[in-house]
Amino acid sequence: MGRTPFDLGDLARLHRLDPERVQPLSAEQGRALSAIILCRTAALGGHQGVCLECDLKADPSYNSCRNRNCPKCQGLAQERWIANRARAILPVPHFHGVFTLPEGFRLLARLYPREVYGALFQCTSAALLDLARSRLGLIPGLTLVLHTWTRELGFHPHLHVLISAGGLSLDGLTFKRVAEKFLVHVKALAQRFKTHLMDALRDLFAQGVLVMTKGAFGALMASLWDQDWNVHVKKAFRSSAHVLKYLGRYTHRVAIANSRLLEVTKDLVTFRTKDGRKVSLHPVAFLRRFVQHVLPDGFKKIRHAGLYASPKALANKERLGAPVEPTPIQPTWQEALLALTGVDPARCKGCGGLLGQLTLLPVRIVPRGRRTAPPRSPP
Repeated sequence: MGRTPFDLGDLARLHRLDPERVQPLSAEQGRALSAIILCRTAALGGHQGVCLECDLKADPSYNSCRNRNCPKCQGLAQERWIANRARAILPVPHFHGVFTLPEGFRLLARLYPREVYGALFQCTSAALLDLARSRLGLIPGLTLVLHTWTRELGFHPHLHVLISAGGLSLDGLTFKRVAEKFLVHVKALAQRFKTHLMDALRDLFAQGVLVMTKGAFGALMASLWDQDWNVHVKKAFRSSAHVLKYLGRYTHRVAIANSRLLEVTKDLVTFRTKDGRKVSLHPVAFLRRFVQHVLPDGFKKIRHAGLYASPKALANKERLGAPVEPTPIQPTWQEALLALTGVDPARCKGCGGLLGQLTLLPVRIVPRGRRTAPPRSPP
């Protein structure tokens, strides 16, 4: 949680307007970059602690932008999500599935992200629930998380899916478990996923959402049908607590973390990918790759289905006789930061005494309404 040598906000501050000279940004993409620029700067205000015992002034602590695309604003949100979901998850093993949007869909996803990503969620849930009912005779619990990137920041939309290893019987009377090593045949699951998503594509075309000729649409459908559709289901995790911590790494992750930035100059950005490899890009190309992963406003990237569908999740858990923990008391940001990093922001770094706080006024007034963007130029 400490400050890394390089920061996405610094990079965006230097090159904020350059990506738009290549191609216009959407409103969401512009707001995301502007929010990241302002995050934890004097423009958003903050506070400064003064030790009540030795009068030492702490470093100023500026407010965060809370934008879900900002790499500095997701740690506490992730921990709170894990604490809340612990109440609803069943104490059984869970499989981890990955459903990838076929390559032929990706141009459509760029043009119609809300509709295509929505169809991806619906069709993945439908494929899993259909096969669970027909092959296993049960209704499982599903939690789905959307990612759109590769480690190189390429465009690769896919869903990470948590699938309970068992579920409620179709008569609603008992809980049925399944083997931890096998859920259903992956080929059958991929075929069901393909059928649902192709049907969804036909519906979008019939509704006039997809603007293309009938000939072009027919050619697209034929090419999609001939492609291999990637679906993977890994062996089940036994501990539900471990499952939540594992999935928590995916729920609030953004396209790139500051810790992966290895070198930043005015002409080159170098970042770590995987297995010790690295990639270097011009800053404008880097930001263009980054903003393509900004989701539409209000789009929910985490969804639940089956036994975990809200608001039935807690009721289903009680119905199956599993204990439901009381609603967790939300810690203050100071308490959460202490638990996450071991650093107590309420204590003086010099003598360990309690800090009083002096509020810092913002350098500029930044509108915080849902539909209002932060200023598009650097502060």
